[in-house]
Amino acid sequence: MLRKLILSFFLINFSLISYAQKITGMVLDESNRAVEEAYILNERTGNHTHAEHFGQFFMVNTMKGDTLQVRHIGYEPASFVVNDLNQDYRITLKEKVISLDEIMVSPELDAINVLTDINIKTSPVNTSQELLRQVPGLVIGQHAGGGKAEQIFLRGFDIDHGTDISISVDGMPVNMVSHAHGQGYADLHFLIPETIDNINFGKGPYYADQGDFTTTGYVGFKTKDKLNNSLIKLEAGQYNTQRFLGMFQVVDKDDQSAYLAADYNLTDGPFDSPQNFSRLNLMAKYSGKVSDMDKISLSASHFTSSWDASGQVPQRAIDNGTISRFGAIDDTEGGKTSRTNLIFNYIKGIDENTFVKSTAFYANYEFELFSNFTFFLNDPENGDQIHQKEQRDLFGLKSELNKSLKIGFNDALFQFGAGFRNDQSHDNELSHTLNRTVTLDTLALGDIDQTNMFSYVNLSYNVGKWVINPSVRFDYFKFNYYDKTLPIYQTQAENEGIVSPKLNVLYNPSRELQLYLKTGKGFHSNDTRVVVAQNGKEILPAAWGSDLGMIWKPTPKLFINAAYWYLFLEQEFVYVGDEAVVEPSGRTRRQGVDFSFRYQPVSWLYWNTDVNYTLARSADDPEGENYIPLAPDFTIMSGLSVIHPSGIYGGAHLRHIDHRPANEDNSIVAKGYTVVDLNLGYQWKNFDLGINIQNLFNVDWNETQFATESRLPNETEPVEEIHFTPGSPFWLKASIGYKF
Repeated sequence: MLRKLILSFFLINFSLISYAQKITGMVLDESNRAVEEAYILNERTGNHTHAEHFGQFFMVNTMKGDTLQVRHIGYEPASFVVNDLNQDYRITLKEKVISLDEIMVSPELDAINVLTDINIKTSPVNTSQELLRQVPGLVIGQHAGGGKAEQIFLRGFDIDHGTDISISVDGMPVNMVSHAHGQGYADLHFLIPETIDNINFGKGPYYADQGDFTTTGYVGFKTKDKLNNSLIKLEAGQYNTQRFLGMFQVVDKDDQSAYLAADYNLTDGPFDSPQNFSRLNLMAKYSGKVSDMDKISLSASHFTSSWDASGQVPQRAIDNGTISRFGAIDDTEGGKTSRTNLIFNYIKGIDENTFVKSTAFYANYEFELFSNFTFFLNDPENGDQIHQKEQRDLFGLKSELNKSLKIGFNDALFQFGAGFRNDQSHDNELSHTLNRTVTLDTLALGDIDQTNMFSYVNLSYNVGKWVINPSVRFDYFKFNYYDKTLPIYQTQAENEGIVSPKLNVLYNPSRELQLYLKTGKGFHSNDTRVVVAQNGKEILPAAWGSDLGMIWKPTPKLFINAAYWYLFLEQEFVYVGDEAVVEPSGRTRRQGVDFSFRYQPVSWLYWNTDVNYTLARSADDPEGENYIPLAPDFTIMSGLSVIHPSGIYGGAHLRHIDHRPANEDNSIVAKGYTVVDLNLGYQWKNFDLGINIQNLFNVDWNETQFATESRLPNETEPVEEIHFTPGSPFWLKASIGYKF
């Protein structure tokens, strides 16, 4: 009897091996472009996989007669029956209006990246920097005439211009280390919004492939490899606002593509002193297959911008009638900047389970900024205008090995990455100036050479409904500073390394629910001038964090994400670029709740809401004096978007930020605001007509605010109070576009 059972067991397994095999295929769109990350599900077994970088996929444990579903957001779902185990299947997906039905809750669905895909396709973006608003809970504010990088707020952090968030484009870092104005300065204005294909983001320090500045999280932009059509677009609006956009597909083949894009912007803004803002963006990108397993892309871009600014104004000057809300104490602020980028991406397929992706980049960058935050506090005769300037060369390389493998009977993904980045900032300057033309005093001047070398190992291990994801990253920094204010030549040098372990656990009890726990250590580097001043001590402050959350689809039309998070940031010393001094910054603790949902009651209507609450406090100061200035504690972002089959589209979008402390004891308060923007449009044949209204209800709101001590020309004593840049009033713009 036992022999018969053993024989039967082997016969059954031999039969299954004979008839259950691996099949391969490729997922394409109607233009024969690869649809990467398409979700493929075997209805019989429940096994699933995703299309890789060429749209290629393989599915194990497949038998004749199995039905496979293929889904991707923005495409109509497709299915096919496996009739031949030796056939290489080609699946074509048809584009459609985006639908929540296509979203599958799976282990590979990392947090809520998919929400940015929905946001991009349903919400208008006025500027490249506003692309950051597509990240749930992220707030931005401009306070220097439109040409300066925006101030960023996320998870109870006043991130300044990028100190605690890592930003990249096609694998090239955007953040500038040891910048003339602020550490991590991230100016995205070289991006043309219409060229963005998708946004990848993650909150917290939980990702091995993300290094410097990844404390609150990271945002990665990917530009399109190919245009759906060429486009000419004109925009015009109040305050002498004009924009021209041209995007032209110049090579359009199955295995290669190339396009050109140009964007020119002008505006005077609503200020009493015109901004005289202008920006030119140019971009070219080529993508193609070197072979069936190899793919390359090469992009080049250049932007240049100049502007005047009214700066931040004190509330008392408005209250006593000296200036209007859109006036200025010193209207000689402003600046100019430019950036030229070269990015090369190469994906090398080794076999069906292994590939290597590499990115090489070079950027040449120039920056010049004139500001006056305190007016006549330090120099009652000439004023307190400062001049910040630098010229930079930035280059680097990153490669990552990806290998799918089996550990026992379970699937796993192994990743090993390594790379480097080098920044060479020349004549990094802070000086005291008058009327942009006269240098009264040089406060800091020097050359910076900073190198970051890194490597990481990441393992994602699937055990039934669980995914275990341990990883570790090592970063090594070399800092060199040549201080040109010293009488003799002297290069100061320091070096330091940091190890960042991480562990993420995901549990998928069903196709509608995912529970996750993410933990890890991250960091941001500090300015080279801090490093040498501190003799290499406390120069790589670490951030320890955790997220406990869920992703849930209770119905096909409703998508929910909720998380409780905690983040601790170590003591550090900070270089203040506006004053050329080093200041201590104590330990901080932040915790909060993120809640997001997307609802699609009918195919053409979307409702999105993001609610974020944060409790942010200093860990070392007494109760009542431990507030973190300008840290947002409660925000709501919500909108209704319409994309109707008739060609009508539009939406209303609300932004709310509650009142928040502007200083450590909350005696000065930064006022909150609620602003609603509106857009309407109609697509008719190849034409696209639209209007966009910022601040529909014309409310008075402060876009950026600071508790600043300043002195006006007629004052004998300084005053500390809120200084702010006013947000846009009612601002109407119209556009017409033609696709061909």
